[in-house]
Amino acid sequence: MRPDHAEHPHTWYTTNLVGVPAQLLGSTAFNDHPTPLHIGGTRQAHAGLFALLATSGSPEEASEMFVHYLSLAFGLEPAKDPASPAEARRWRASYVKLLQSWGIDSSGQAGAVLKGWVESRFGLVPCFHGERLEHFPSSAWIKYLEEKASSRFHNNCIFQQLDLLYEFCQWALQRFEPFGAVRQVPLWRGITRCEEQIVAGTLGPGKRLLTVQLNNLVSFAQRADQAECFGDWLLHVRVPLAKLLFYPGLLHKVLLHGEGEVLALGGLYKVEARHA
Repeated sequence: MRPDHAEHPHTWYTTNLVGVPAQLLGSTAFNDHPTPLHIGGTRQAHAGLFALLATSGSPEEASEMFVHYLSLAFGLEPAKDPASPAEARRWRASYVKLLQSWGIDSSGQAGAVLKGWVESRFGLVPCFHGERLEHFPSSAWIKYLEEKASSRFHNNCIFQQLDLLYEFCQWALQRFEPFGAVRQVPLWRGITRCEEQIVAGTLGPGKRLLTVQLNNLVSFAQRADQAECFGDWLLHVRVPLAKLLFYPGLLHKVLLHGEGEVLALGGLYKVEARHA
């Protein structure tokens, strides 16, 4: 790492498992011309799951198949006859608990694990966790690094569970086209301190077309009125389907903090901003 890079963590990228350089993946060029992404080896290692999904006739049926498969593969259901009291009390991290905890507090331990997964699989380094992740090393970075490795959520092969969630999301987007036959979906995000995230453009009067640096994992809303309660500024953005991890209806009866919340990879985005 060059010394000047320590002052600008938002320029960092790492290796990834999707075959697209992280710097390109996090760019506006990728958003304008997206290509499908796959986490290396995931579908091949779970070929039986995707063969079973191919027989499903509806999103609900596919969701039930997916949930049941992961429940068996990762022991997510409590044992009916545990071998010991300790086994009965054992905490098994699950993708559902992680998503639900993200919906409550994206800057908590669950949020750190999810951001760490994005960093590991896609090479996109976070720029915010409770506070701006700026100069390295710092107390903010230490907190993030400690929390993403915490055994509270980082156990039970949680990264592999998330790999399957991403691949299932991408499979469902292609199979059922919940947003239509498109490559990008228009979404909204409400933010505060918008000026801290601007890479190009200004917040002057008139139409505000900006390029902003979003965190490596971001929550979006499907409608403006769902997003405007989360900040002083509303960002209207087109997110590639290839960057989606979760959307309403993907998992039957599983919601995040809001009914219209979509979870997607971040990076640089061209946005249209207006005051909420």
